[in-house]
Order: sequence, then C-alpha cells, then structure tokens
Amino acid sequence: MGSKNKLKRFNENETFANVVQPKRDELVNGEFNLKGQWNSSFFKNNNPLILELGCGKGEYTIGLAKKYPNKNFIGIDIKGARFWRGAKTAVEEGIENAAFLRTQIELIEYAFAEKEVDEIWITFPDPQIKYKRTKHRMTNSEFLERYKKILKPDGVVNLKTDSEFMHGYTLGLLHGAGHEVLYANHNVYKQEGSPEEVTAIQTFYESQYLEKNKAITYIRFKIK
Repeated sequence: MGSKNKLKRFNENETFANVVQPKRDELVNGEFNLKGQWNSSFFKNNNPLILELGCGKGEYTIGLAKKYPNKNFIGIDIKGARFWRGAKTAVEEGIENAAFLRTQIELIEYAFAEKEVDEIWITFPDPQIKYKRTKHRMTNSEFLERYKKILKPDGVVNLKTDSEFMHGYTLGLLHGAGHEVLYANHNVYKQEGSPEEVTAIQTFYESQYLEKNKAITYIRFKIK
C-alpha cells in the first residue's frame, strides 16, 4: 500500500466515530476514559462486549456485528490502515454495534477493566513458529493471563487459525495448564458440528487458504 493511500486512510480514521485511537501513555498512565465504560459511554447499552484481537481488515468484526445485532464488537489492531476497511464499511452500512480500537494487544488490560469483556476472538494470528518468538504468540500463558483479567468469569476465547502448529501449541498449553477446552476441531469445513459463526464468516485471507485446500482449525476455551 502506497504511503499516500496509507495517510489518506489514517486521516479518514480520524473522522470515524467508531474508531478509537488512544496514545500509549494515555493507556499505561490510567488516563483512558473508556476503560470500564465501553458499554455505558461508547455503545450506550448493556449488551455483551466481544473483542477481535488482531482484527486485520475487520471482516470478522463486521461479520459478527451483522450476525449478532444485540452484541457489541470491537476489532483491535495496531495497524489502522488495515482496519480502515472495516470501520468504513460499518459507517457506510450503519452498523452501530461495531467499533475499532488502535492499540497493541500487549496493552489490552489498560484498555478494558477487569471482567468487562464477555468473549474474545483471535482470528488467524501470526503463529510465531520460531522458538525465540514464543513470547509473541497470542495464546501463550502471558497473553492468557491478560485475557483472564478482562474476561468475565464465564467468558470464553475463540481461536481460528490455518496454522496446524498454532492449533497444536495452543491445545497442548491449554490441557497442560488445566484450562477448559469447550470445543476443538482440526478442519471446520470438513467436519460436522462446527459452530455456525466459525464457518459463516470468512476473512479475506481465509478464503485464499480455502482455495489452496488449507485446513482451518478452531478452538473454543475458558481460561481457569
């Protein structure tokens, strides 16, 4: 993407009411006024709050928001030029239960209060296969601790990935740490019983993976 196009998208994001872009200092210094107030101040309702981490172009956030109008969805990514597409679609189509937050996933507990979130989706994260990149895997034990802080006691996490490595690593970690695996599937489009929201909504990259006959895996779990 050209730098002019990127700049145009950054500027347009500034005009969208559904895009929130706090500065890092604002978050870590406890000055972010939406923390603990997303439903009351932003969405102005009491509906369940669901996050998509590393939302990319925002297709999943938008797809879920359309499918479940009585839930609130926030796509989170550090790359605003990417989620610009999802934010713009939400504006154009009047999807009021979808928003986008520009920040690093590492700062998630500064953006949301304890037990504020009902559900988390992690869709096609970078598997960070090299051992030295373990700390960046979005389902490692440190990330799970972050998610646990902001999730309600009965909150769930969904992982959808084309990486057999990421699927196996996460399953092993969950079982080893005594977390509760609610559902696991090695190929959601081939095996019966896959939850509808897993197969009914596809990201841009997911459709490319499917064209190459790549298996899409899915895990739904609770963090103990």
